[in-house]
Amino acid sequence: MDVKEKIRGFQKWLNKHPLLLGVLSIIWLALRTGTKPSRINYPCQKAALANSIALLAAFPILTAAYYKAKRLVEKKQTIPIIMVILLAGSLALLTWRPEQKPLVLDLHSKQASGTPFSEVVVANGTIRELVNLMGSKGLFFFKSLHEDANSGPNGLFGRDDVILIKINCQWPERGGTNTDLLKDLIDLILSHPDGFTGEIVVADNGQGRGSLDWTLSNAADHSQSVEEVVALYSDKHNVSTYLWDRIASTVVKEYDQGDYRDGYIVYPQRDTATGVNVSYPKFKTARGTYISFKRGVWDPVKKTYNSTRLKVINFPVLKSHSVYGVTAAIKNYMGVVSQSLTDTHSYIGQGALGKVMVETRVPTLNILDAIWINPVPRGGPDTSYSEAVQTNLVLASTDPVALDYWASKHILLRVAEIKGYSNRVTLDPDEQSPQTGLATPFGVYLRNSLNQLLAGGYQFTIDENRITVYIAGKS
Repeated sequence: MDVKEKIRGFQKWLNKHPLLLGVLSIIWLALRTGTKPSRINYPCQKAALANSIALLAAFPILTAAYYKAKRLVEKKQTIPIIMVILLAGSLALLTWRPEQKPLVLDLHSKQASGTPFSEVVVANGTIRELVNLMGSKGLFFFKSLHEDANSGPNGLFGRDDVILIKINCQWPERGGTNTDLLKDLIDLILSHPDGFTGEIVVADNGQGRGSLDWTLSNAADHSQSVEEVVALYSDKHNVSTYLWDRIASTVVKEYDQGDYRDGYIVYPQRDTATGVNVSYPKFKTARGTYISFKRGVWDPVKKTYNSTRLKVINFPVLKSHSVYGVTAAIKNYMGVVSQSLTDTHSYIGQGALGKVMVETRVPTLNILDAIWINPVPRGGPDTSYSEAVQTNLVLASTDPVALDYWASKHILLRVAEIKGYSNRVTLDPDEQSPQTGLATPFGVYLRNSLNQLLAGGYQFTIDENRITVYIAGKS
């Protein structure tokens, strides 16, 4: 057993001993935050604070029980002592890490009245249910001559495709893509009805702060990292990871120019409409496959690209954002570019990421993780366990703009309203007026991104009259 496995084993053991975890959290909080209070905003400090509060909530109960039991011992009343201990233990458990029930939203299916229209599919909790609902509406996940509930000739993913799952790995806790959903998605791809012979690569650029091996992850088991999920398959299947952070500062040329180094292609000129210098990664996978995010899969023997074989699943988390209001499918492409080489983040408001999609590769499918969301206005993108709200939803669309619009309006904004948060206007996709604290209102950057995609020939929309919505369990 290596050091990493020992550490992970200790973490799992510690999670099963909440009293000790609470004590250690208080010590950590005091040592790290006592000398510099601003550190309380760090994700690790937020987690320690949540553990500490839970322990302190149970402490008065345990203290009262101790003194009551002590008096009973002095009177030699055995049965009452046992009852007090059991009662105190039960109450302490009730105050310790209370399970948050999913917030149930009253969502409704609707048919678009205008054309061309986009489709948004909304399911409860699992990728399989999402794909089944997609299939029932004629959007088949698998491309196959074998036609069944989820496959057909017009399906999205073929048996030999190289599927790049673009997650969010920049943040720990609830800030990153749910690894339970990631596991479900990999399981699904590998179950291709024709037998999957392609390759799966899970990747992201966390812009210097990303990790595929967070010890505090977005999952039922908090220690289940992306690397841990992928390790379940890598011995028997072509499944691997790639953290683009480690190549984000390396400028390279394309394979057809004789450059086989991993790194980033950077356009020499800024786009006149958005101001962005388009950039994208090219890299060799752990299985030896050469991938250009823009050009596709490179064949070093034939010296040719296969663009159609490379498919991207854009897999973000639905959250508020401190600078741009909301982060979801469009904003997730910030993890495709190199910030250090291009400063793309400064141009998001002008539609930079829409331009990046057009110039590089528009996702084959966007899957939006809304199992746990951050509805706190300007509270994200980092999201602690304590501030996340469970809605237990997962959404999909081939239109990233329609997906962002509908999810922000009908899930994120609605939950913020239910919670009574102020400044909810920053989450509103229909709001385009300047907002205090935002570089650009969400409604503006979403529309500017849409304009770039429309100019590139993609018939996406934010017009609700042109968005059909399918809700699981709703006709």
